[in-house]
Amino acid sequence: MTKSDMCSCPVTLSAQDSIGHWNGVIHGLLSHSQQTPVHLGKLMEAEPEFAMGHAARGLFCMMTGRAEVLASARNALAAARTAAKHTTITPREQGWIDALALWLDGRPTAAIAAVEAVLRALPHDTLSAKLSHGIRFMLGDHHGMRRSIERVLDAHSEQNTCRGFLLGCHAFTLEETGEYARAEATGLMGLTLAHDDAWGLHAVAHVHDMTARADDGIALIEDNTAAWSGSNNFRYHVWWHKALLHMERGELDVALGLYDAQIRADKTDDYRDISNATSLLSRLELEGVDIGPRWEELADFSENRVEDGCLVFADLHYLLALTGADRGPARKAMTARFARDAVKTGEMSARVEAPGTAALAGLNAFSEGRYDTAFLNLAAARPLMQTIGGSHAQRDVFERITVDAGLRAGRYDATAAILRDRQKLRGGTLDRFAATRLGKIEAARSIAAQ
Repeated sequence: MTKSDMCSCPVTLSAQDSIGHWNGVIHGLLSHSQQTPVHLGKLMEAEPEFAMGHAARGLFCMMTGRAEVLASARNALAAARTAAKHTTITPREQGWIDALALWLDGRPTAAIAAVEAVLRALPHDTLSAKLSHGIRFMLGDHHGMRRSIERVLDAHSEQNTCRGFLLGCHAFTLEETGEYARAEATGLMGLTLAHDDAWGLHAVAHVHDMTARADDGIALIEDNTAAWSGSNNFRYHVWWHKALLHMERGELDVALGLYDAQIRADKTDDYRDISNATSLLSRLELEGVDIGPRWEELADFSENRVEDGCLVFADLHYLLALTGADRGPARKAMTARFARDAVKTGEMSARVEAPGTAALAGLNAFSEGRYDTAFLNLAAARPLMQTIGGSHAQRDVFERITVDAGLRAGRYDATAAILRDRQKLRGGTLDRFAATRLGKIEAARSIAAQ
């Protein structure tokens, strides 16, 4: 039986209670709620033949970026296909099944195309818009994210109950494509419509990070706890943003305190949590902070991920932990695995080949004090680092390591050029990191001149 969900889209469910749980899944995904898997579990107990539910489970597995969930995603695909044979399903539901199959086949870009086909028929389908947004984010396709959201904006009128969440997605795409004023205004507008839009709040926090407005960013996060305090592990990412803003104010001790009290409050091995932790510790170490034994628990998790190979973004953050704790054998094993993966075919293998291998070599060299080699490799990786996924703020840890490698290698002109590029990306803003490094370059040049 076809019913209508909170996106005003057709969905093949039999019971009205099932619609409630499916709407819980939709709202949970949009708001990054802890209740999303709870609603999906109850829904599938009541509707074991719900093909889109099986496809959703598989796609959610894929978004975790973990090799061990691939089997579960394949099982979900098989269940979705079986259910589809026994039930008349909608094109939207078939589109989600197709997207899962394509992603499992190593073709995430084709998976996005399958979701976009759904959106062409149902531009008001905020759930599918969020799915396309999420896969593109993992591929670093910031311009594609923006085009996708802007194609469906007109279908999200004031009467659309999900409009606030879509505005949050739009705000993030505006920020990632450099329109900071529009991003801030759009994100704040979205929050007035969806008070629990953690993604939209975080989009505005990105604006404050990129434009070095630490006071505004900290106030935003503290004044809108309802938007993110009840989130799943995404709340750790918001705490991470707050820590970065305190670093911008020079409050390194506050940032380290947030690491202990919030960012690593739960010792999980989710790659997103590991990336929050390793990138913050790396930034603090570059500022001369003694990290103590904190690298060890991250390295223990990361050693188990050496052969994972799902996302270059995740792998490079695992490597930060392995270098931080000086796990030499694990670093060598990851280097060997990158070499094997780089010669394979497929979208993700291409990202391992470039920029992955150069970035990995650069990070290893930096940890060993071979700063010139580190700089040359990291600088070579820079033009394609966008393709590993994540945001500008997240990838900035690699930019900072590149800059410090250049300084320590005495490559002042090349390093200054990178800092100018970085400043341009930030709309001309000179943040604390750039100001201190440019100061070091000027001091070094002054000494050389004398």
